[in-house]
Formats: sequence, C-alpha cells, structure tokens
Amino acid sequence: MKPAVTLLLLALSTPAAAQSAAPMAVAAPPKIELAYTQFTLPNGLTVILHEDHSVPVVSTNMWYHVGSARERPGRTGFAHLFEHLMFMGSGHVKPGEFDDWLERSGGTNNGSTENDRTNYWINVPSNALELALFLESDRMGYLLESMTPKTVDAQRDVVKNERRQSYENRPYGSADLALGEMLYPDGHPYHWPVIGYMPDLTAASYDDVVEFFKKYYAPGNASLVVAGDIEPVSARALVEKWFGDVKRGANVEPMTIPGVALTGVQKKSMTDKVQLQRIYLAWLTPAHFAPGDAALDMVADELAGGKNSRLYKRLVYDMQIAQDVSAYQASQALSSYFLIQATARPGHTAEELQKVIDEEIVKLQTTAPSAHDFERSVNQIEASFYNRMERVGGFGGKADQLNAYFTATGDADYFNEDLARYRALSPSDIRAAAAKFLPKDARVELTVLPEGAK
Repeated sequence: MKPAVTLLLLALSTPAAAQSAAPMAVAAPPKIELAYTQFTLPNGLTVILHEDHSVPVVSTNMWYHVGSARERPGRTGFAHLFEHLMFMGSGHVKPGEFDDWLERSGGTNNGSTENDRTNYWINVPSNALELALFLESDRMGYLLESMTPKTVDAQRDVVKNERRQSYENRPYGSADLALGEMLYPDGHPYHWPVIGYMPDLTAASYDDVVEFFKKYYAPGNASLVVAGDIEPVSARALVEKWFGDVKRGANVEPMTIPGVALTGVQKKSMTDKVQLQRIYLAWLTPAHFAPGDAALDMVADELAGGKNSRLYKRLVYDMQIAQDVSAYQASQALSSYFLIQATARPGHTAEELQKVIDEEIVKLQTTAPSAHDFERSVNQIEASFYNRMERVGGFGGKADQLNAYFTATGDADYFNEDLARYRALSPSDIRAAAAKFLPKDARVELTVLPEGAK
C-alpha cells in the first residue's frame, strides 16, 4: 500500500501542444497554507497542533517511529503484535474500556503497521479531546503495568489467525509474502513481512516483547499530532498534563543499511487456490523523496492509472486477456519498489500478459507520454490529494499527513516542497524514469498459477 502523503500535486494548465523536454511552463500555484504549532516536551515527544473549526471534531494521531524494519531475523512480527496489544488495556484502563469509553463519547479509532512506522489515531467530538489524550498517553506510559504473559499469548494467537486469513488462506495472499523475500536479501529489514513469520511469533518470549516495547515505544521515538476543532493554548496544556509524566526512554539509534540492488531476474512460480493466473513484476527503486520517486508515481499512473491508461486499455479493453491490472510506486524510507500486477482472464496465461506489459514498458521507455496523457496523470494525482485534505482525521487525513511529513523529512510543513517535486517534471522525465528504473534484466517475476497447473 502507498504510504500517506506521497502524491501531492496541483493541476497543470499547460496547453496540450506545449510538450517539451523542459518542465512545462505554468503559472505559480498558490501555496498550501496549513497553519500549525510545534513543540517538544521535556521527555522528547514532538507535538504538532493544527486548528480547524470547520466541524466540531478533533483527531489525535500518534506515530511511533518503529515498524517491522526495526525487528531482526528470528524475532519478526513484534511491531504488528504491539498494534494489537496497545488496544488491550493499560495501567489505568482495564481491558475493553479503551473502545467502550470512546464509543460512548462518539469516537472511533484505529491503527496500522508498516515497515517504517506504526500509527494510532483517535477521532472524537471536540469536547472529548481530553479523553483521547488520556487514553493515548496511558498506553504509551503505562502499557506494561497491565500487560501480562497471558495477554501477549492471546494477541499472539490473534495475529497468527490474521496471518492465516490475510495471507495464507486468501487468494494470491502468499504472493504478497514472497515478493519481499525476492526483492530484498536475507537480513535486509524489508525481507520479512510486516506481520512476521509464524515460527518467530511462536518463539517470542514475554521478555522479548517487553524489551521491544521499552526500546521503541517511548516519547523520544514518537510524534503526536492533534488536529481539528481545538484552541492551541488549551490543547497544549492538555497534552502537557497527560504526557508530561511519561518517561523519555533511551535514544533510538538511526538505521544504517547498505544499498540493495537486483543484479538479474529473480523468477518464481507458485500455486494457490485460485482460478486465474496472475503475474507480478517488481523492481527496486529510489527511496521515498529521493530523486526518481515522484517520477515513478507518474510512470505508474501512465501505465495503469485508470481505464485510459496504457496497460488497462491494451490488456483489459482492447485484447480482453486480463481481468485487471495495476501499478504503483511503493515508497519507503530505506528502499522503494515498483510493482505491476495483472490477472489473466479465463483461457489466458500470465505469460501472455507479461509479453504485452513488456511491450508497453518499452514504448514508454522510448517515447514520452503526450502532453494530454501527462496532464491526465497530474489531474488524477491532484484529485487524490485534495480528497485527503478535506478530512482532518483517520488514515490519510490532515493529521496523518502532518505526521507523515514530520517522520519522513523532519518538517511537518512539507506540502509545498512535495508539490514542487511533481511540478518540476515533464513528459520526457517520465520516459527517462521508466528507462532507468524498469530494466527488463533486473527485476522480480512472480507467477501465481491455479493448483494442479504445471
């Protein structure tokens, strides 16, 4: 899934005839103004406040700067396990009360885990802000006071069942597990799946889990955004009240991972309980915000972004040999990957799809998209961005975007810099990115076949 806040762009208004190798000349766009206040508590917690009185709702959005990449071989799945444990009660909140109190106040909450971070958000009516801050601070500072070996064992079983449902017993789910292993070598932090391996989940002791929490789930390794119908001075006082007594924790060392590259074609076929063949083509690509990352977002849209895209039109509409096709740049902190995925229609094969996909990639590598197609991609990205900007809380809302920018760049107000990455592109940049980053001789080729197929 595409991490939040990577596709930010304003519409270009260049006439269709104005295609050139240089960036397309456009009027300077209005700057995005998202006022916020930022401060750091003595314990190291970074706090970002954004005032928005459009609706009487407030969102708390906590990002812990730890994901599955901070695990190690033989001890995987811990970050995702804590996504579950953080809802199971804390020092002053009995099991079940977290959700019960929020529901009574009209609130909702959720969390997610990725390679590079774990996040938790709570949306409540603005008069329930203090409740949200109390609950969030209690599980940060006092989770271990209520966590027991029995609690860990219960959530361990829940995670194992989730792995079975989401991967092992879901059609094509095993392919998602295989892709990371094929793209990244043994020992690389992105080699293992976020959900972890079954033997590792089984072998993890209670002490292992406690050690992981103490190291990474502390104020100095987290950032909190409070956004919505707030008054910043009083909101700051509430944050200081509830988080001020949480202990800082040890400093977390930065990750220093050697570069990784595919030197040839990694090819694999696997069977699954499916009816149709599917092909996955994947490449290692530049990290989030590195040169080339934004251009590859545009490459993905040019290839498979909607019914007028090259691959959809050719595979699904014209030739009618595919059920579906998608492409995206999966931007990540250490290394990204670019993925094309297509499912064959009955009577057709993954090999047929791969042949056509390669033909379209070569066309894009040799001929830049038209100005019309380029602007279509821009407009789709723009619409996606502004849809997110209309929401305060939840996944991808303004609170989430502020935290994502802060985590990735150290600057919560990175909206306009992000926009500038896309505005600087031209059709020839899209061609060049496809040529540079999607070579046919250095990629992963994974085919899923129905059970019983050769």
